Amino acid sequence: MEKVKLPAAPSAIQKGVPLKMLLDKVAVVQLSENLHAAYNAFDKVGFVLSAMSGISELSLKERSKHVSVSMKKYLPDVYSEAIQVILNSLTAPLENTEGNGLSGLFYMPHCDFIAAYGVDAKYNNGIDPFDVSMNAQFELIKRFTCEYSIRSFLLADEKRTMKVLESWLVDPDPHVRRLCTEGTRPRLPWSSKIDSFVKDPSVCLPFLNALKNDPDLYVRRSVANHVGDIAKDHLNLALDLCEKWLKGASTELKWVIRHAVRNPVKKGNERAKSLRVAAK
Repeated sequence: MEKVKLPAAPSAIQKGVPLKMLLDKVAVVQLSENLHAAYNAFDKVGFVLSAMSGISELSLKERSKHVSVSMKKYLPDVYSEAIQVILNSLTAPLENTEGNGLSGLFYMPHCDFIAAYGVDAKYNNGIDPFDVSMNAQFELIKRFTCEYSIRSFLLADEKRTMKVLESWLVDPDPHVRRLCTEGTRPRLPWSSKIDSFVKDPSVCLPFLNALKNDPDLYVRRSVANHVGDIAKDHLNLALDLCEKWLKGASTELKWVIRHAVRNPVKKGNERAKSLRVAAK
């Protein structure tokens, strides 16, 4: 099989260069090569023409969805078969949680494909695609965050999705563990809020408790940001949780607490200020 690749990408956002340019022709052409390497019947020319049509005026998120629609046109009609092609086209998993640059954004359309076509059985010959979609995200998360695509499944079937995420809390890969707290954030940036979690975040507390002392800062930062989201709607609950964690907290957990309460501190909340001082 031809070797699959990631297109060249900068290590960080560059001044004057819109982020959306990471999903431009170079990326689309490379995506066509990767998919063709996994599926000989894939029409590279047709796909590139379709994906590039009207893309210039679109934002990054709009480009991602636009490209995923073109993927649907040229991959097998049955979702589970299309997903197998996508999985066979992936590059190697990330080895680190830091210093990976912006190359992972190449996989945004893959995640959008799962979110758009992996929830409803109508795209999969009437067969429930839930397990196929969970497995696909389990593999993709090792290359690029699935924190946005997982939300489609939380909205469609919260109980079943949370059960899968619960099983991932102990996964050896930190990217997988992080998804459990990042994907369930009530008010995740760049995404629509999950109303049920905004109203009652208690269902997510076991995840936060399980990962608050995670060995990887990448995961602990997500825990802190999730608590920060909770604080926007249920300040006392967030502060109660941090106070509970403070007892016997390690240096790493104290950092999580300080990070979690930073916004209430900026707003002058005295209890949050006291917590931040106590967590130094």
